[in-house]
Amino acid sequence: MVKDRFKGKVVIVTGTTHGMGQATATRLASEGAIVACNHRPTSSPDETLQMVKSAGGEGFPVAADMSKPDEIINMIRETVKQAGRLDYIVSNAAICHSPKWDQTPIEEYDLMMNTNLRGPWVLCSEGAKEMVKEGHGGAIVSIASISAYVGCPNQAIYCATKAGILMMSKALARDLGKYNIRVNTIVPGPIRTNMTKDFFKPGTVTERFYKEKASIKRIGEPGEIASAVSFLLSDDASYITSAELLVDGGFIVNAEYDEEISVF
Repeated sequence: MVKDRFKGKVVIVTGTTHGMGQATATRLASEGAIVACNHRPTSSPDETLQMVKSAGGEGFPVAADMSKPDEIINMIRETVKQAGRLDYIVSNAAICHSPKWDQTPIEEYDLMMNTNLRGPWVLCSEGAKEMVKEGHGGAIVSIASISAYVGCPNQAIYCATKAGILMMSKALARDLGKYNIRVNTIVPGPIRTNMTKDFFKPGTVTERFYKEKASIKRIGEPGEIASAVSFLLSDDASYITSAELLVDGGFIVNAEYDEEISVF
C-alpha cells in the first residue's frame, strides 16, 4: 500500500457493495483517491462508504444499474459534478447466472450481455470521452475472469461476456493510447466473493478442487485483486497498456494436469 499514491485523482469503481469492487474502492481510497462508489439503485453503499472512511479515504455513492446505459452516463456526469474530474475507471460489476445451455431464455442472454459487456463498453467509452475532454490522460482497468479462457459448465454466456471484455479492452487500448489513456484487464481466478460464497464453501468438493488445482493451494481474496488494480492504475505501470494480468494463484497452469492420471 502506497500512501498518497493517487492523491488528487478521481476514480469510478463499479460494483462496490461487496467483493472485489468493495476491496478495490477501499484500497484506492486508502492510497489517496477520491472514489465514486457505484451501487445498484436497489442496494445500499453504506458499508463500503464506512470502510472507505475507516481507511482514511474519501468516497461518495453513485447509483447506476450496469444494464442501463442512461444510468451509467448519468453516473459519470454525477462523478465529475461532485469531484471535478475523472482520472480512472475500474469496471468490475457483473452478474453470473448459470442456466443450462438448452434452458436459457433470450431474456437471460440479453440481461447478462447488457450487464457484463454492453455496460462496461458504455462506462469505458463514455468515461474515456470525459478524460479526453479534460486532457490529462488516465487509466482504465476492467475485470474479466479465467472464464474468458476456459469453458465452465452452464456458463456459456458468462464466458462469452468475459472473453469480450478482454478484446474490447485491447481494442480500446489501441484507440486511446494517443490520449495517454491506458487500458488493461485483470483476469481473476478463484476468488472468495459473494458471487462464489456457495461455490467455495469450506469443505465442499468445488472448494477442494480449486484449491488443489491452484499452484498456491488456496482460494484468492478480494484484496489481492485490489492490489493488482492499484498497480495497473498507478504510475508504476506507466508503460503498460493492452495487457492481461492473470491473478489466479496458478490455477490455469494446472488445468490439464491430474496427478492420478498424469503421464509426466
